[in-house]
Amino acid sequence: MATTRIDLDGRPIKPITICMIGAGGFIGSHLCEKLMSETPHKVLALDVYNDKIKHLLEPDSLPWAARIHFHRLNIKHDSRLEGLIKMADLTINLAAICTPADYNTRPLDTIYSNFIDALPVVKYCSENNKRLIHFSTCEVYGKTIQSFLPKDSPLRQDPACYVLKEDISPCIFGSIEKQRWSYACAKQLIERLIYAEGAENGLEFTIVRPFNWIGPRMDFIPGIDGPSEGVPRVLACFSNNLLRREPLKLVDGGQSQRTFVYIKDAIEAVLLMIENPDRANGHIFNVGNPNNEVTVRQLAEMMTKVYTKVSGEAALESPTIDVSSKEFYGEGYDDSDKRIPDMSIINKQLGWNPKTSLWDLLESTLTYQHRTYAEAIKKAMVKPTAS
Repeated sequence: MATTRIDLDGRPIKPITICMIGAGGFIGSHLCEKLMSETPHKVLALDVYNDKIKHLLEPDSLPWAARIHFHRLNIKHDSRLEGLIKMADLTINLAAICTPADYNTRPLDTIYSNFIDALPVVKYCSENNKRLIHFSTCEVYGKTIQSFLPKDSPLRQDPACYVLKEDISPCIFGSIEKQRWSYACAKQLIERLIYAEGAENGLEFTIVRPFNWIGPRMDFIPGIDGPSEGVPRVLACFSNNLLRREPLKLVDGGQSQRTFVYIKDAIEAVLLMIENPDRANGHIFNVGNPNNEVTVRQLAEMMTKVYTKVSGEAALESPTIDVSSKEFYGEGYDDSDKRIPDMSIINKQLGWNPKTSLWDLLESTLTYQHRTYAEAIKKAMVKPTAS
């Protein structure tokens, strides 16, 4: 670790204390790793679980042991929250329910988790003059203008109708009965509240809109490192199918288009936000990789090829099957057709661009998941003998 870190404007970076809510999750674990290994900053790590950051907390002899402290708490009803925010210079809020299947089946929990439970965090940051980096979602954009145009319309080729810009693109959701939009609506409303706190009360904030961040430790493998019941996001769903030698399920033909960015690339962007507040405050940033755009069907085909390489196992004779969204997610599901981020603002403000190709990020992720799954199966097979 360098003795003196320099920001984008050539100024020395002072060590700060960061209150990280949701530090034990996928993004939080990678961000904590980055902060511990490459910076002098301190982290107050808040979460209900710490499995994904245990390697950073134990043993006490780790070189950063004095710079990371885990606090087991649920932000819903914990009086310690404000005190921890007061102790820090910056709060990063990663807490959320962000599993698509839950948007239909647990809409109230989804709304409470992503809006109601986030309110005290915004309030405490504003009242105590603490900077906030809030993690939102690319889902706040909803559907593209392109999706409402006739199939033969020449406007469908106009990037203005499908490339998503933080300061221009409208947020278009489905009808109220489509409860799939409960997540996006809750996330958009907390964004608007944060923006209003900045305008009226001077809150220093940055909003992050992730576009499918992918890498080791993402989501969960049902019954292995997550609940036995439940449907994680698309890449984790496909990983689970591959690991269990099951066909990959393509919802409504897998025609939706998505972009994917490697978690290590994305964490570089977050570190730039942390260490360059003058450039990041007051901004909303798309963080994605428009070069890694594929349909969900193409993603399934690529993942099958990558998994065959990393596992040494032959692909199934019929590697995919089609299912309806109603069958897979339940009643009330709806989807956005395309999510391609415009990267102009983050590139201008922070000089960030993603580097990792889709093949490489899939290879890294599936190698990790294949190893984790094999270790879990081996562990389950070793049963204690009777004494």
